[in-house]
Amino acid sequence: MVFSQNKDIFVEKDSIVKNILQEIKTDSITIISQKKVKDSVTTQAKAILKTTPTYTETYINEDLSLLSDAVFAKQVDALWLKEQDNSPLFIKDDFEISSNEILPELTTDILKKRLAYLNSKTPFYVEYNEQLERIIKSFLKHRKDRYATLMARSKYYFPLIEEQLAKYNIPLEMKYLVVVESALNPLAKSPVGATGLWQFMYQTGQQFDLKVSSYVDERSDVLKSTIAACKYLSKLHEIFNDWDLTLAAYNSGPGNVSKAIRRSGGSKNYWNLRHHLPRETASYVPLFYATMYLFEYADAHQIKPKEASIQFYQTDTIQVRQQITFDEIIQAIPIKKNMLKFLNPQYKLEIIPVIKGRNYTLVLPTNFIGKFVQNEDRIYAFAVANAAKREKPLPKYTELNNRIRYKVKNGDFLGKIARRYGVSVKKIMRWNGMKKTNLRIGQRLTIYPRRL
Repeated sequence: MVFSQNKDIFVEKDSIVKNILQEIKTDSITIISQKKVKDSVTTQAKAILKTTPTYTETYINEDLSLLSDAVFAKQVDALWLKEQDNSPLFIKDDFEISSNEILPELTTDILKKRLAYLNSKTPFYVEYNEQLERIIKSFLKHRKDRYATLMARSKYYFPLIEEQLAKYNIPLEMKYLVVVESALNPLAKSPVGATGLWQFMYQTGQQFDLKVSSYVDERSDVLKSTIAACKYLSKLHEIFNDWDLTLAAYNSGPGNVSKAIRRSGGSKNYWNLRHHLPRETASYVPLFYATMYLFEYADAHQIKPKEASIQFYQTDTIQVRQQITFDEIIQAIPIKKNMLKFLNPQYKLEIIPVIKGRNYTLVLPTNFIGKFVQNEDRIYAFAVANAAKREKPLPKYTELNNRIRYKVKNGDFLGKIARRYGVSVKKIMRWNGMKKTNLRIGQRLTIYPRRL
């Protein structure tokens, strides 16, 4: 079964159909409907298809032979992808500024006007302050190349993220949060174990149905983690009814924000209570606004995105029906492993398992989807044959539990145990009703780990 990641994105139907009809006339094939590609073709096209072999068979090895893609289906895919390339889905890099032109200095007055404009079109409270100006000018001086790389990555990630933000009625500017959190790297991991684009800790991920197993870390699954982040952000906004405070709570937790509200005398304005927040969180929202500014005004500062390896609409998704490894996929279709890993970062061992109750999928460039679907049964049979030959079995699938019981050993102390599982000493003490840090050998501790 094939699921399209782009199923909710539509382009003007009439114009597309007209263009497709015009293109297909040259191949003597007429497509009557965009929605359903039926068997209504011209007499000449029927004759062509009748005299042309539908499939050819290629032997990769003794366990894997592949059929070529269906001619008609391949033509339809090519024409549809061409329409998308010519549509607003294709993110173009159009810069009118000459490379020899000297850009005007970013003065405080210019920055204030630009921030005021951003503030007028977003529910965030984008307010000028000196710290924000320092951050923006520092980034422009030292990180322009870095932001050019991030903007290239955003062409793949932002359309998917925006789709989910719109679904949950969250401001689309929230997409810039993943730039601050993970630099658009789904494999990013913090020193305390926060993982993925949205930097979920293990326990928070569990709360929003992100599973971690020996094979899969769903915190690195771009779609699943984005849905979880949208649910979490929605909950935080229900509590604070303010997007700036929602950002602060996402970073440091609702408890720290409520403490800052009390310490500030009840203020609900982030800029009035930020000095009562943890130091990292006090800088977190300004970093978010600086990132928003640089993305929105990239052309004004001649930050030209580097070329994107692939854009979101150029990919599609397949529901996996049988366990398969990346190496087996690469033997079946000519995709580079780096691209396969980029599109499927959640699979820790480069193995896609099939587990009851979990929906594991394979993302591929659209031009490889047809070949995979055409040969799906053969590829799975090849995977079975490989498994039978394998001397060493694949690792057993196991999931991390929400809670573990740890037995204290000689040489253990709370700080050592806390570092091992990515939690704080205070939390271990609270979970176990401890008033002192003393431990005894053989003592059992309840721990909710955030990392292995």
